[in-house]
Amino acid sequence: MAERAITVAAWESLFRAQVTIMRALAAEFPSGVISLNEYDVLFNITRAPGRRLRLKDLNRSVLITQPSVSRLVDRLTSRGLVTKEHDPEDGRGTIVAITDEGFTLFRSVAFTHVDAITRHVGSSLDEDELRTLTELCDRLRLGVSEEQRAQRSDESPEA
Repeated sequence: MAERAITVAAWESLFRAQVTIMRALAAEFPSGVISLNEYDVLFNITRAPGRRLRLKDLNRSVLITQPSVSRLVDRLTSRGLVTKEHDPEDGRGTIVAITDEGFTLFRSVAFTHVDAITRHVGSSLDEDELRTLTELCDRLRLGVSEEQRAQRSDESPEA
């Protein structure tokens, strides 16, 4: 385990970089067309097989809370950007799918957003550094996920 001071300094640096970059990206994001949260939902759906995703799985992937995701999905549905249907494998579940109109809108916004990401992130790091950053961030994310799973299993009553 790393020394606490080094760990806190690394976290502070990561956090400040993330906030600075997110502010720059948000300033350039075409929010008159779609919000960043709506984009995040559409992004996650487009990455799923068949561009369909269980609402439960969508909740795990996006950066907003479960009640907010449900309301946002309802708004996207009313705009014709996604559809909702009952999950045939789980009657209590809901499948969210992106419509053709939603995908067209997503793609047009994605081109603009990717250009901004490339300028703000890709101009500061070379390709090897970007690969290393991706690997390190994935390890951090997966490490926290493993910790959370272990905590949940420790809290579960034994049968």
